[in-house]
Amino acid sequence: MVVILKKYGLLLKPQNILLFSRSFLPWGSAATLVCFMIGTLWGLALTPADYQQGNLVKIMYVHVPASWGALAIYTLMAICSAAGLILRMPLYFYATQSLAPIGASFCFLSLVTGSLWGKPTWGAWWVWDARLTSMLILFFLYLGYLNLVHILDQNKDWTTPSLMVVLGWINIPIIKWSVDWWYTLHQPASLLRLAKPAIHGQYLGPLFIMVAGFVFYTFTVGLWRLCLMIYQRRKGGEGF
Repeated sequence: MVVILKKYGLLLKPQNILLFSRSFLPWGSAATLVCFMIGTLWGLALTPADYQQGNLVKIMYVHVPASWGALAIYTLMAICSAAGLILRMPLYFYATQSLAPIGASFCFLSLVTGSLWGKPTWGAWWVWDARLTSMLILFFLYLGYLNLVHILDQNKDWTTPSLMVVLGWINIPIIKWSVDWWYTLHQPASLLRLAKPAIHGQYLGPLFIMVAGFVFYTFTVGLWRLCLMIYQRRKGGEGF
């Protein structure tokens, strides 16, 4: 495993990252904008209201991609943090740091839209069930990492925040399967399951377009933030 990380880790040199960003960032920005525009127009204007929830169901076009994004980004952060701890390559730590604010924003957006969806559906803005509570814990993990990085950045101590990310990943499978392990008000998985998706096909198109928009946004903004960190480090006379 270490040999594989070292082999492919050599590709993640700052000069390669900067070179790749010059071609990717314009296309990534355009793809993000196009996906959000098409997904929003298609989802809000061209799909019918649900027979039970009415137009309220269209919150899922933001809630679902934000929730998936928060989980996926934290998993990617855990992988980068583990690779950084094993290889002691600062670039992995900076990659984790560049992704953290995006994941925290997605997690916050998931909690807010979930509350807006839950009030008319469940009759309450918030309930302390397993899915919502574990998602709130994920938000606190994001905030805890960002605070640790801010406090320890002066000393360039990446071990503590990286260990926190790696150990905190145990919360990700808890979030995913909490609706199966415990009784919760939150509905079970509608798409990521072995059976046929529970969402009608007419809603899947704009939903996947919005998911693609969130993916492009994550990589575009994450890469942009990483490039800024590389430039700032070089400007300060520090090398990787």
